[in-house]
Amino acid sequence: MTATMIESILIANRGEIALRIHRACREMGIHTVAVHSTADAEAMHVRLADESVCIGPPPARDSYLNVPAIIAAAEITGTDAIHPGYGFLSENARFAEIVEEHGFTFIGPSADHIRMMGDKIAAKGTFRDLGIPVVPGSDGPVEDEGAALATAREMGFPVMIKATAGGGGKGMKRVDSAEQLAEALSIARGEAMASFGSDEVYVEKFLTHPRHIEVQILADTHGGVIHLGERDCSLQRRHQKILEETPSPALNPEEREQICRLVTSAIAQLGYRGAGTIEFLYEDGAFHFIEMNTRLQVEHPISEMVSGVDIVREQIRIAAGLELAYRQEDITLSGHAIECRINAEHPETFAAAPGRVRDYHPPGGLRVRVDSALYAGYRVPAHYDSLISKLIVLGANRNECLMRLRRALEEYVIEGIQTTIPLHRRLIAEPDFVNGDYDIHWLENWIEGTT
Repeated sequence: MTATMIESILIANRGEIALRIHRACREMGIHTVAVHSTADAEAMHVRLADESVCIGPPPARDSYLNVPAIIAAAEITGTDAIHPGYGFLSENARFAEIVEEHGFTFIGPSADHIRMMGDKIAAKGTFRDLGIPVVPGSDGPVEDEGAALATAREMGFPVMIKATAGGGGKGMKRVDSAEQLAEALSIARGEAMASFGSDEVYVEKFLTHPRHIEVQILADTHGGVIHLGERDCSLQRRHQKILEETPSPALNPEEREQICRLVTSAIAQLGYRGAGTIEFLYEDGAFHFIEMNTRLQVEHPISEMVSGVDIVREQIRIAAGLELAYRQEDITLSGHAIECRINAEHPETFAAAPGRVRDYHPPGGLRVRVDSALYAGYRVPAHYDSLISKLIVLGANRNECLMRLRRALEEYVIEGIQTTIPLHRRLIAEPDFVNGDYDIHWLENWIEGTT
């Protein structure tokens, strides 16, 4: 399929990411089809799309995970391609196959690469063979408690038990001693089976004070590969990212150049296509690969802000068979960007807080971006992830970015529901954060110390 033949795209997602994809399509002159559950009938992406199709009731399994309904919607509307966004079916290899079996273009990588990277052990082995350093751990799934204990003792406690098909913190347990292992193994297996349909787990060395560093790449089907620098996603609660920034305050230019060069070389050898993110734990000057996400990331806007590259637009161009619009030498990473993930949650207890938005006023001004599908009168449903907005700010340097972010958070008004805006206001004033002195454990320790 050529680019001129992609005239209509079905957006198989909801919320702010569906709206983000819609906007890229409109700027490219591409017709959009929104799918939605009955709970999202009044959603902004549904209101703005050229066409919309209801695909089921509120539960995601009956709507946004309902593959036959999505394919039927694509057939009914005569769409050319399907963009999965992130979450839901975005990293489902079988969905990618079904999309293409029915004659539609899947805007994402090949099903083989999705499947390969969805298996965390296979992904580690693949990148190890491509010259990427990995976190020490078991060579494959551990079959029983004895095998897990032997591996843990060989590496030394603490260790992490992780689901081979995992993600989002599900099926992950820290183990500090041999006495804790049996219970943690059982819990991790149970969580893995419930979340991913497989109870396979592996053992990995637990790094004490790492940063979470990830590299954004884009690759076309003509051998072109570029990176858009790295993002620091170390501020996490229960393995869920809260705030991201680029560039990382922890890296020097030589380290940044080294890891980005390694990643682009590996991706070129892999023959990957589309957008992807390679994630590492970074500690004491060393990088350790943990996983690759074969989709658009929630935090992609900060990479767009510093690079000027529209990642969604490039995804669509790549899927259409075009070369990347950029070479690496065309990319200039300029300034510092931070993204705050704003959730419909109590800012201290983190309890979900769905409901009707009574008043809504997003911040504005130079280099301030808000990715959100909210509007006054919109009812945030209780059936889905609590992310309702992303506030993204760019500054000439980190200090200017922080000052602008502080001002933007003060301006942001979302009334009628509880949100995590107060949490972000407190967080960015903390001396450790202001100094860039934090790791992946810092946020949870800070929350425990302030609640």
